[in-house]
Amino acid sequence: MFIPHHALIRADDSAPARWLLVLHGIYGSGGNWRTFARKLTRRRPDWGAVLVDLRMHGQSRHAPPPHTVTAAAADLVHLTGALASQGNAVHAVCGHSFGGKVALQYREQADDSLLQTWVIDASPSANTGAMETADNLVIQVLHMLRELPQGFSNRNDFVGQVSDRGFPAPLAHWLAMNLVRGRDPRSYVLGLDLAAMEALILDYYELDCWPAAQTGPGQLCAVVAGKSSAVSPHDRARLETLARPGATAELIDIENSGHWVHMEAPDALLDAIASRLPG
Repeated sequence: MFIPHHALIRADDSAPARWLLVLHGIYGSGGNWRTFARKLTRRRPDWGAVLVDLRMHGQSRHAPPPHTVTAAAADLVHLTGALASQGNAVHAVCGHSFGGKVALQYREQADDSLLQTWVIDASPSANTGAMETADNLVIQVLHMLRELPQGFSNRNDFVGQVSDRGFPAPLAHWLAMNLVRGRDPRSYVLGLDLAAMEALILDYYELDCWPAAQTGPGQLCAVVAGKSSAVSPHDRARLETLARPGATAELIDIENSGHWVHMEAPDALLDAIASRLPG
């Protein structure tokens, strides 16, 4: 049984009765959502946030195979069981991008104590040709990381190597969060197992999560970023069908944001989640 690394975020002097799992995207870690989680728990002190490092990310780099979305969801089942035994009952999950599909698979495995599943700019659909799509940034990053040297003298060295290959500086600095000390403590190495990343990405694209989106405990809240192509028009139409009047699903548009909603439109996303978490 593997329990992923996690951090509990709560408002000062609060004792949340309910907890929200927060799941990052590929190449990320739970810390990417720390600022957002702090704002959310201050707005809703009755809820706490659990920042999860999904398998093979952050401090969860020693998860046993297989490295799949379903295995990542099973990790969350183990985690929520452990948290419940500590008096921290999980009642909602929020996943961005890759984490959105993990959230859906977790929903499929969860019981009726799960009240809400938030999917942030992620398609439930399979997309089996995505690995070969020329403009797929996720795959471009994977290939670029494989071309980099084995070690770096400092973080700026890594950022420069990434930028020199044509990637934007904000992306380079974000990826640099994955650097760890090498055997020589004066150097850094990339703390991502790229073979495991490829396995997770491949499974992400092959997995159809519509069964989990269409059925499952609690409410489904699907957030679509207006400036992103992550959710296709076909996906959107299917989500609109799920969100018909009287259904237990809702489609939430954040028009002025690209894919990185929690960074590009944090206030809009905060308002959406804080106003809809059960009281």
